[in-house]
Amino acid sequence: MAGSDPLPAEAGGAAAAAAATNPVALVTGAAQGIGAAIAVALARGGHDVVVTSTQPGKLEPVCAAIRAIGRRAAPIALDLHDAAGLEAAVQRAADAFGRLDVLVNNAGVPLKVPALEVTIEAWNSVISANLTGTFFLTQKFGAYLSRAHRPGCVVSIASTHALVGMADRAVYGIAKAGILQMTRMLAVEWAALGIRVNAVAPGRIDTAARAGSFSQPGYLASALGRIPLGRLGLPGEVAAAVAYLVQPESAYVTGQTIVLDGGVTAQ
Repeated sequence: MAGSDPLPAEAGGAAAAAAATNPVALVTGAAQGIGAAIAVALARGGHDVVVTSTQPGKLEPVCAAIRAIGRRAAPIALDLHDAAGLEAAVQRAADAFGRLDVLVNNAGVPLKVPALEVTIEAWNSVISANLTGTFFLTQKFGAYLSRAHRPGCVVSIASTHALVGMADRAVYGIAKAGILQMTRMLAVEWAALGIRVNAVAPGRIDTAARAGSFSQPGYLASALGRIPLGRLGLPGEVAAAVAYLVQPESAYVTGQTIVLDGGVTAQ
């Protein structure tokens, strides 16, 4: 089900016209954590924002935060496992505010299982969402921009698991490594269309979803011991990297991955 947030009745024609010129971003998996931080950061940077979740009812807090900044927000349902629904989701996002300029691929499925215990069902679930669904959503977004003869930006949230080996993360890391190569391939192929394609690869980020792991005895101390900067990253730091990549100041940046890991991959 799609949602939208039209301008209030008291906003006259001039205000409506001004709003129509605001760039519009689509941020997937934006109900909490990194996705919500990205959506709010883009709103602060001047974007109206369409946010997605498999449970769109959970998007109201981030929509409220976006509206409090003075930008428009629209929640829509999106499940990356549903390949048939991806084109419709892009169209709903474009229809919400009359245009679409930025796609942030944040939604994904985690998996922490030893490689010897991975089932075909678990493999298919992770690859379907984190790689296949992400690629085809990006494809539909690129096709939309191509038809509209407009430039745009794609930023995909990858992971340091795509860059280094780690036990129990094989399937997740393989999927995220695919996202990094997708970024390079599409950046070259779509440059002539004026579409820039980049990625951000976070390391360990302090989110509510990770609270259970970090609360385990010794887990946090062990994790911090492997990070040269000696701390976890923050969702806002990931969001700031995404915000940079979609602004005019980064107009010469494409096909790149910004790594935010406190120095882990430098070792």
